[in-house]
Amino acid sequence: RRISPSIKAVVSTQSTGVYSVNGSGHFCGVAEMNSGVDSNICTGVWSQDKWKGKFDVKWIYVKDVPNNQLRHIKLENNDNKPVTNSRDTQEVPRDKGMQLMRIIHDYKHSTSIFDDFGHYEKRQDEDNARKGSDRKTWSNTPDSKDSDAPKTKN
Repeated sequence: RRISPSIKAVVSTQSTGVYSVNGSGHFCGVAEMNSGVDSNICTGVWSQDKWKGKFDVKWIYVKDVPNNQLRHIKLENNDNKPVTNSRDTQEVPRDKGMQLMRIIHDYKHSTSIFDDFGHYEKRQDEDNARKGSDRKTWSNTPDSKDSDAPKTKN
């Protein structure tokens, strides 16, 4: 619900999201948001049932960038806290966003969230076995054949 008004206001231009896994110690990707939130859809991908809905994205980067590479970027619109202390839907001023993107672009990564999929799929299988439901499957078709974009959810 918090993200929807923000997206509706900018989806006709461009909105970019920087993603991290809570507690991971790094950012894991950057994606352009291409739609508003459809809260009538339940994707079943969240570990907590409090999240629902989906929106379309086009991945720009999928790479792990440690928080220590970005911690020096302070957000004046968030009490001068480091960008690494941001929460969902935190807006980033343009100059700080450009700085963030430059670091992410230039960072030579050795890992990405794709390396963790085996762990998350195993956990999903265990959760599904407990709940008695079928596991969701992932498509093998990336958005572009020349892209390192992640595979999309069916």
